[in-house]
Amino acid sequence: MKNFVTLGALVISLALIIYLYVRLSATERQLTDAQRRMADCEQVTFQLQNQLSQQARMQAREAGQPVPGEQE
Repeated sequence: MKNFVTLGALVISLALIIYLYVRLSATERQLTDAQRRMADCEQVTFQLQNQLSQQARMQAREAGQPVPGEQE
């Protein structure tokens, strides 16, 4: 009987280790995906800010105002 209890504890421990490994692997994949999406968002934000700056410069030139970021 004592051997069955020990064997049961080992089986439960192994099952828990496998379960936690699967959960950790899934979490790592989700983290990698989130980091990739964050990098993509940062790139798009940079591009949009760049376009906005260019539009502001063009509008300032057309209006005859000093252009931001350029020396007078």
